[in-house]
Amino acid sequence: MRILRNLPFLTTVAIFLIAYAICAVQFPNMLSTRVIGNLLIDNAFLGIAAVGMTFVIISGGIDLSVGSVIAFTSVFVAVLVGKLGVHPLVAFALVLVIAAIFGAWMGMMIHYLGIPPFVATLAGMFLARGAAFLISTESVPISHPFIDTLQGLYFRLPGGGRLTFIAMLMLAVFIVGGILAHRTRFGANIYALGGNQQSAELMGVPIGRTTIGIYTMSGVLSGLAGIVYTLYTSSGYSLATVGVELDAIASVVIGGTLLTGGAGLVAGTFVGILIQGLIQTYIVFDGTLSSWWTKIAIGILLFLFIALQRGLLWFSDLRLARQRMKEA
Repeated sequence: MRILRNLPFLTTVAIFLIAYAICAVQFPNMLSTRVIGNLLIDNAFLGIAAVGMTFVIISGGIDLSVGSVIAFTSVFVAVLVGKLGVHPLVAFALVLVIAAIFGAWMGMMIHYLGIPPFVATLAGMFLARGAAFLISTESVPISHPFIDTLQGLYFRLPGGGRLTFIAMLMLAVFIVGGILAHRTRFGANIYALGGNQQSAELMGVPIGRTTIGIYTMSGVLSGLAGIVYTLYTSSGYSLATVGVELDAIASVVIGGTLLTGGAGLVAGTFVGILIQGLIQTYIVFDGTLSSWWTKIAIGILLFLFIALQRGLLWFSDLRLARQRMKEA
């Protein structure tokens, strides 16, 4: 039964390993630590946002504001540091507080007003994107000695590859997220909430506090992803990261998390991020394929994993029905 529950995750890992092996046979340089390092660097901001999305989807919700919060964060930090001369640490702290309040506000709308997560976070998406446009409609470059220091931090991998600060930060977020999901009471409450809210309430799970905490965390991680995006591009732009929330959702689902909630692994989301990055890297190495093939491949994988999830749910319901018939 445990293998059946983890089948989506195991399938994701198998697909990644097989796909990477095929890519390496065709392009041996893909085994280089430089390529591996770049894969992690290029997807650092998406990975951090996807961790927050994992918790949201496990709880049975959705967060459509992620891409807009990242864009708002990037342009907000860029204006504070690049135009107003605020120290980056102050700008980072301020924008994370704003992102936390924004996430908590959406969580309160969902819990206290009974607004569906789709609608509440859709409103948040428009609000954050509009606020980003109010700050600046142009790309704002950012330059500061502290920013340069962060961008210059790296860990050298064997073979000449580099693991930069933003890549290491993403890995740290995944590790902490995994511990939070699987080793804490808060994580257990999230799984219970996603499994069945009524049952979770009867079990004593604080529904309101958990819901608000989930969306607050998603907001903070989206804000952190925005900071990472600013470090990655050395700029802030209000039109950036359009549709990133869909990429994050795709990574979570491909990683084996049920869209209906109640089941999933943070580690699976990490593999989902790697699969997206691998597809993009293969397209770059090939040189003849359009970047839109990334979307096509992700769409096919999404369809397959949703079909797999539905099949597993059907099989579980069938086994449960048979057990009840035997007991009767």
